[in-house]
Amino acid sequence: MNTGLSLARAVADAVLYEGYLLYPYRASSAKNQARWQFGVLGPPGAAASGAGEEPDMAADCLFEPGPAATVEVHLRFLHLQTRSAERADDGRFTPVEELTAGPARWLSWDEATEQEITLGPFSLGELAAGVAAPINVPANEDIETVLDPASATAGATAGRLVRRRRELRGELRLQATQVAAQGAAQGAEADAGGADVPANGPLWRLRVAVENSAAATTDKRAAIEASFIGAHVLLAVRDADFLSVIDPPEWASAAAASCHQHRCWPVLAGPEGQRDVLLLSPIILYDHPAVAPESTVELFDATEIDEILTLRVLTLTDEEKAEARSTDARAAAIIERCENMTAEELQQLHGILRNPRAGLPPGSGASGYGDFAEFSVPEYSVPGDGADAEPAAETGAGTPWWDPGRDAAVDPESDTVFIDGIPVSRGSRVRVVPMRRADAQDLFFAGKAGRVTGVHFDVDGGTHVAVVLEADPASDLQEWYGRYLYFAPEELVPLAAAPAPDNGKEPSP
Repeated sequence: MNTGLSLARAVADAVLYEGYLLYPYRASSAKNQARWQFGVLGPPGAAASGAGEEPDMAADCLFEPGPAATVEVHLRFLHLQTRSAERADDGRFTPVEELTAGPARWLSWDEATEQEITLGPFSLGELAAGVAAPINVPANEDIETVLDPASATAGATAGRLVRRRRELRGELRLQATQVAAQGAAQGAEADAGGADVPANGPLWRLRVAVENSAAATTDKRAAIEASFIGAHVLLAVRDADFLSVIDPPEWASAAAASCHQHRCWPVLAGPEGQRDVLLLSPIILYDHPAVAPESTVELFDATEIDEILTLRVLTLTDEEKAEARSTDARAAAIIERCENMTAEELQQLHGILRNPRAGLPPGSGASGYGDFAEFSVPEYSVPGDGADAEPAAETGAGTPWWDPGRDAAVDPESDTVFIDGIPVSRGSRVRVVPMRRADAQDLFFAGKAGRVTGVHFDVDGGTHVAVVLEADPASDLQEWYGRYLYFAPEELVPLAAAPAPDNGKEPSP
């Protein structure tokens, strides 16, 4: 059994259900009357007509195969399942919005069932020749009889729940190609010159593509019923190792740059240090993502903070909780888990500072400050987002990271940093050029002009420039709140220098 694959499933499951059901977890909530999930592969024609999403996803990844290398593919997704509540009426069944039987209650609702299709293992020769595997999930109908315990005739039929799924059809394609590695070429040149340079093994690029091949439709309801929802792929290799396309070794950097992605992103999965499992995720993640240990409830919304969302669940009225329980079994589990959470478990949701990349060389963080700390907010354990958090660094026990009374020389509102030889301080105009493995949100700001609100220095010698975007209509409000974007100096291009502050201090080089 592949241990790395088993551990990777925890993150893959979070990806699978991301956005499945949103707070307040009730069918009557407008935002729960449409699917907000990632990785939706709609039928052909749905995206062009506005009825659904594009039909395909694809990604290139790199791996070093041994002589007996094989690749196993796990395509995972949710299949929409319509649950229709029907009331028993004189031997007939009438569809209703709500069915009750004694204290139990069910709503008509679109559930989803998990699907996983395993293909392979495929040898290197098969992958080089190309693999095209059909995906076919048959239609299904399941009927559950609901008995009324309170009826005059004990056990009389109160109604039924009819669950229906439409057929899904698609295709998964694999194509492997050997690619040149810089290290191999450098090794050949070095050998000719007599130098001793270690040679790298063969390097292959594997393209994985998944496409929905259902009948074309322009109807929204038919489109979502025929879609692969939350689609992602887990790849497991034997006698081979995957390479990171986010942080490849120098000898494979050109090959990594040649990889192309379409609606999914390849990351090394499983434990740190292992390279036999890869996740093709519709959500941008870092290598070796993990569910934060503090996250004990599957809330289906990693853009929210678990602590806040849990507290919000606890504020629901009894009527609202009852509706959530009647909406979906997974919503009922959320209500139950939140209501039974202990004070210690709730306290753990407050978050923790940890550095998941400790020991790695500088520059391996995200948005210019991932080297310093991570604020672990469940569900995903990844570096913090530059839009929400200020730089942080741990020091010795009981020692504050910055004491204004002891270090009056530090003043973010007047300190200066030189960028390309130009002094930049509060008031300077800059253009944002995210780099150093910037996260998805920072990439949205690429090319935007902003105004510097302060220059910050941390106890480890790092520099962080606080910026508000000029195009942000709420920039004045953001500055008033002190809610800034933070970038490393190399992620900014000066547009105009602010007048040098007259504070009696020399600008910091």
